[in-house]
Amino acid sequence: MVGLTFISYLFYEVNSIAVTKYVVPIKNLPLSFDGFTILHLTDLHSKEYGNNQKRLINLINQHEFDMVAITGDVIDKDNPAVMPTINLIRGLPQKPIFFVPGNHEWRTNYTIKEPLLAEGIQILENSNEKFIKGDNHLWIIGVDDPYLEKDDLDKALEGTHDSSPRLLLAHAPNIYSSAIHSNVDLVMAGHTHGGQVRLPFVGAIIAPGQGLFPKLDYGMFQSKATTMIINGGLGESVLPVRFNNRPEILLITLERKSE
Repeated sequence: MVGLTFISYLFYEVNSIAVTKYVVPIKNLPLSFDGFTILHLTDLHSKEYGNNQKRLINLINQHEFDMVAITGDVIDKDNPAVMPTINLIRGLPQKPIFFVPGNHEWRTNYTIKEPLLAEGIQILENSNEKFIKGDNHLWIIGVDDPYLEKDDLDKALEGTHDSSPRLLLAHAPNIYSSAIHSNVDLVMAGHTHGGQVRLPFVGAIIAPGQGLFPKLDYGMFQSKATTMIINGGLGESVLPVRFNNRPEILLITLERKSE
């Protein structure tokens, strides 16, 4: 009976999607962007949530947001299927979607790049885009995968040195110290899956590139002017197991920081 209960719990953990919300104060945030909300998705790993991603899409579409950030590993090196990602994108509302690649994109020869471009996705590889609302703007910045040391933050930041907030998409949280040094306002990252297995009061047991009991495993981190949020992701890698760590989507809302 105990074994059956535990197996049922593991099945629930790996298939039940959490919606996690953050509010991030941003210095110099224009009034027109106060309340601006980003849907952050990451690490799908070709996983499917119902026929044509219906279950995931229905959950997402219960919420309001202004932009979508996807931070890599949407496909898996052991299952390089493109359609789970394309079906998800096709089910999203008509909002600007920005994407940065992860290590699994590169380990599958980045075959998903052209299908993403065909869907109108804006791919950022050590580059940036100006997100304009009225007379104001934000900088949406993306680096290529830091885990594979393909990132070039200096190049990605070129031309962004006005007073407008800078939001950085990166697959892996390795970029954090560089982002702090460059006074990036917000970093959105994935890669760790929150460790997949998380112990109460301890956190992740292991995360790729960080070894045992990693410091940058999951959730919100703040240092100086920089906030980083690590998303636990939608899929799994190596083993289809999660414990105390459901798959998740993030809704990150920006608010004006009081001086």
